[in-house]
Amino acid sequence: MPELPEVEVTRRSFADAICGATVQSVRLGKPLRWPLGLEPQRLVGARVGATTRRGKYLWLPLSSQLAPGGLLLHLGMSGSLGFSADASAPAGAHDHFDLQTDRGLLRLNDPRRFGAVVWSPGLEADPAAKLLAGLGLEPFDARFDGPHLHAGLSGRRVAVKQALLAGDIVVGAGNIYACEALFLAGIDPRLAACKVSRPRAARLATAVRAVLAQALEAGGSTLRDFKDAHGVAGSFQMQAQVYGREGQPCRVCGTSIRRIVQGARSTFFCPQCQKR
Repeated sequence: MPELPEVEVTRRSFADAICGATVQSVRLGKPLRWPLGLEPQRLVGARVGATTRRGKYLWLPLSSQLAPGGLLLHLGMSGSLGFSADASAPAGAHDHFDLQTDRGLLRLNDPRRFGAVVWSPGLEADPAAKLLAGLGLEPFDARFDGPHLHAGLSGRRVAVKQALLAGDIVVGAGNIYACEALFLAGIDPRLAACKVSRPRAARLATAVRAVLAQALEAGGSTLRDFKDAHGVAGSFQMQAQVYGREGQPCRVCGTSIRRIVQGARSTFFCPQCQKR
């Protein structure tokens, strides 16, 4: 599943190119998770604004007299956005949304169709407001620090890794990045969230930011088929300290990396370097 780094890498790969473009046509393929929410023809003639990101959602503002607002996009489990100046390529079986502009074609490919493209009159109005409600702070928000994380973890009896994945304390710490951040902070992923001390919460907040920054620099992670809007794969998975390295020696202490299952997700950790 594309996580925050992959979504941000995708945004950066097409945002400048499409900003200021005029929508010429819209094509819908098979139904996605939710309906578009208006007739596609009403988007024709709209001018595309600056694409932004909130969590794993992308917001594509559209200036239009017929349908002022924008499009909220989510890549789901297997989706990817492609942007090309050449709009001649025919849509494939898994291409379910095309936004043709005078600067190029933005196309959503989603084999499993868990992704979404939803029109909303604004981010503060439904359906966008409803979909974004409950999201935690962005990891690079200055307010995301040790005290904020400690307060969010306090009172939760679930494992700290599952608390990170919930997304209501901080967004972006998906499965790969939660494993890596907990390793960097030296925290056992099985530790109850409520037992994370203030000093350890501070280390974990720093680790979350550091890991996500490293992932962004590497273009995200490509475990199966993630690519940015120009078809470039990410390489963070090659730098992982624990994720996907079950049975391999820890790069720090040499102990074999372990794999367990938490909440139906694989967790990788070093039993020596990470303490409860």
